[in-house]
Amino acid sequence: MKQKRLFIVVGILCLGLMVAVLPFEGPYAQPKVITLKFANYFPPVAKHTLIGNEFIEEIEKRTAGRVKITYYPGGTLLTAPAMIDGIIKGIADMGYTHVEYSPGRFLVTEVCDMPLGYPSAWVGGQCVNDFYQKFKPKEWDVVHPLWFNSSNPNIVICKKPVRKLEDLKGLIIRAPGRVGDVIKALGGTPAPTPMIEVYEAIAKGVNDGVFTPYETLKTFKFAEVVKYTTVSWQIGNFYAFYVAMNKDTWKKLPPDIQAIFTEVSGMFREKYALMWNSIDFEGMEFAKAKGVELIELSSEEASRWKQAAEVAIEGYIKEMVGKGHKEDEVRGWIKFLRERIDYWTKKQIEWRIASPTGPKEMRPEFILR
Repeated sequence: MKQKRLFIVVGILCLGLMVAVLPFEGPYAQPKVITLKFANYFPPVAKHTLIGNEFIEEIEKRTAGRVKITYYPGGTLLTAPAMIDGIIKGIADMGYTHVEYSPGRFLVTEVCDMPLGYPSAWVGGQCVNDFYQKFKPKEWDVVHPLWFNSSNPNIVICKKPVRKLEDLKGLIIRAPGRVGDVIKALGGTPAPTPMIEVYEAIAKGVNDGVFTPYETLKTFKFAEVVKYTTVSWQIGNFYAFYVAMNKDTWKKLPPDIQAIFTEVSGMFREKYALMWNSIDFEGMEFAKAKGVELIELSSEEASRWKQAAEVAIEGYIKEMVGKGHKEDEVRGWIKFLRERIDYWTKKQIEWRIASPTGPKEMRPEFILR
């Protein structure tokens, strides 16, 4: 009898040990943790990077730890030009960059980078998201876009004063891709100098300037090597940024996790738009402190710049028609964007969101008076 009891006790202990050791797949099992990698080329201290940390924290919080995201800023996993291929190949599960780092891959979306007169990053961000939702270009089928935003409007940051259109003639201005087409249309000479090399190129006189937003005067310290900035927002074009996820990674996520990513992405689409707006002020103030002269275009001069910039827009239309798109279709994209620019510009003024660029109703001195 005692021997029988001993066998029973040993059996129970063995069963308990097996339950403890073997994975439990029943209804009360702990859910598997999903680990993801997020790549970003901005430096670790940049606000573009810091707000990405907030995105990660929000995802991990809302999924109660079911999703863990490792962040790779500063190009430590993927550089900006390698970002899209790295996402597609699964080197990163998601990443942050802009379309001009992969020219020709997102040809339809490149229309957003045309000189259509975006007055601010906030307006630009709303417009590029509207464009994607309206037209859903097939070029994005290779990934799952989470959201889009834009840089601030590009302005002429230069060693020499550019007060009128003719002053750009003969100047070498850093401006890649579609942005370079705009500089060429305005009479300047575009150069595809890598952003990290622009400071030295200007300092040594290889480049006369750069066509980028206010914020770069501080983030890349351009205010140390230039003397003038022409606030040419009236032809405002930008760099269309995106956060995208590997398509297979997205498909493998449970539906409730997908819903969380979609909701949080909507929040951070707006956070990024406001962030871009704010850092432009920082660039402007840094430039003032360094003695950089800020040149505003008169309405008459701005009209001349806008007319000249139309050459770049027409060039894009001609190129897209040559690639098989109907002219009416391409002009329809541009018409849609111009309508959204007008709509969101009025909303920014109505909601009193200040910008250092754009019409006077957006400027802090007008809003605060």
